[in-house]
Amino acid sequence: MSTVFDWIDGRLEQRRRAGLHRTPRVRRADDDALDLAGNDYLGLTRHPQVVRGAVRAAREWGTGSTGSRLVTGSTQLHRDLEERLAGFCGAESALVFSSGYTANLAATNALTGSDTLIVSDRHNHASLIDGCRLSRAEVRIVPHRDVAAVHEVLSGHDGPALVVTESVFSVDGDTAPLRALHQACREHGAALLVDDAHGLGTTGPRGAGALHAAGLAHEPDVVVTATLSKSLGSQGGAVLGPHRVIQHLTQTARTFIFDTGLAPSCAGAALAALDVLRAEPERAEAVRNTASALHDGLASSGLPVRRPGGAVLSLPADSPEHAVAWAARCRDEGVVVGCFRPPSVPDSSSRLRLTSRADLTHQDVTRAVKVIAAVR
Repeated sequence: MSTVFDWIDGRLEQRRRAGLHRTPRVRRADDDALDLAGNDYLGLTRHPQVVRGAVRAAREWGTGSTGSRLVTGSTQLHRDLEERLAGFCGAESALVFSSGYTANLAATNALTGSDTLIVSDRHNHASLIDGCRLSRAEVRIVPHRDVAAVHEVLSGHDGPALVVTESVFSVDGDTAPLRALHQACREHGAALLVDDAHGLGTTGPRGAGALHAAGLAHEPDVVVTATLSKSLGSQGGAVLGPHRVIQHLTQTARTFIFDTGLAPSCAGAALAALDVLRAEPERAEAVRNTASALHDGLASSGLPVRRPGGAVLSLPADSPEHAVAWAARCRDEGVVVGCFRPPSVPDSSSRLRLTSRADLTHQDVTRAVKVIAAVR
């Protein structure tokens, strides 16, 4: 028997001893647990109108897009979705990808070169980190939300630069100082790339996103990435920004050129979700109100929870083992919460990640707070 992979056994054992071993939890369609772990912020994944949009698209176009976007993978659905997304978010143009991850890889790589400086927030998502690593650019990591550090790094660079941040940070749920970051970029001639995955649908008027709320969505030096798999209850990602940037991505982004296009059913579901959000803009406010209610209840129970900027809340745990045990006890009591350990978070910062939804009731919030606090 081959022994070329024997080294994996030792790595797996090290992870088990460190409390970092992961096992996917298989979810049943009829699971009646209270979900505070998923990213279905607006409660649209099972919305009848969104499901009908997916089914209608699959019946008309089939189950797959059949090829890359530049060969056969672009349908009228993709074009409609790009136009609708750009209009909803206040951007000039948009380009749809197969996932938010591939959208971030595209933006970080296509907008940089060997002479570019990337300034990246220390708490950025793995997709942004990987995009920075794959780029040919010089990368400087700055402390979390530290605008002064961004100024300092940019002032020492003579050439093109790209500042990269999330709008609502995916683990802690706090927000980036977008206007101050944009001002820093303007002063130093840099571009600003913002991942609005957790802002679209939960922040800004009608849920149009954090860039729209900050008045930056149509700025010529700002590019936004987003995902369709959270607030819009579908799958896929997008890059939004100036028309010439989107044209450049179409010509150069490898995850656009060489990846199979987004499945038609996903595009159809996202289009239907945008219709729901336009017709029911109160969903965006509802998810924020529910997040605030969760925060207030947890804080009143003595738990150290940060006030959320969108739908995400974070509860520090003492260790990876404690985070796993805490999440398991919550699940035993019928409440599902996220459990984040290294490398998903930095060392010594394991935590529970909670998410609000627009369709959670007052009784749901009360029950969740009671369980989370009781099993702490």
